[in-house]
Amino acid sequence: MPFAPLKNYHPKDAPVAVLYHDDHIVVVDKPSGLLSVAGKSEELADCMHARVRREFAGAMVIHRLDMDTSGVMIFARRKSAQRHLNLQFEQRRPQKTYVARVMGAVGGEAGQIDLPLMGDWPNRPLQKVDHDAGKPAQTDWRVLSREQGATRVELHPKTGRTHQLRVHMLAIGHPILGDRFYGDQRVIDAADRLQLHAHRLFLDHPDTGAALEFCASVPF
Repeated sequence: MPFAPLKNYHPKDAPVAVLYHDDHIVVVDKPSGLLSVAGKSEELADCMHARVRREFAGAMVIHRLDMDTSGVMIFARRKSAQRHLNLQFEQRRPQKTYVARVMGAVGGEAGQIDLPLMGDWPNRPLQKVDHDAGKPAQTDWRVLSREQGATRVELHPKTGRTHQLRVHMLAIGHPILGDRFYGDQRVIDAADRLQLHAHRLFLDHPDTGAALEFCASVPF
């Protein structure tokens, strides 16, 4: 059966949490439950992009976070900045750090997940591991802390596949808590939201070339 379309989309109305802005870029902390960009229907018009544009006219999307993922997002305010940032992302130069709480006790203290991913077309937009037709995907992980029945981990995606962190953690037996796409009922009931947060983003300023680091506090 195809995956059910998004229903009952009612994101909380809250001020945009601006982490940084200048004449070239604006960086925000996206809340969980809010789309990065608008959907196709009128009911899905509210999104991070639309909210940012209300305060910073003409702001342009550079990258996206899953609706249920919170954390650092950067937008361009000039075409020149958009071109420069797009090139950085195409060349995989920005470094992203996520924090997640996952089910169970992760074995070891650090490692890499190297599993190819592709769309699970009968169940789109879900993704799956496919060793024959999948595109390369790597995620570095490191344990931050442990608790009863869960582990807090730091995740560094080396590639940018759709749902990469969610599918990779599921594949090694430790789904992200609160994941209503990939988790069973036990995983869904373990948290009131997806426990995945884009914590830090490192990249170069599109005008000055200066190395920048942006950080959004982990809300769980």
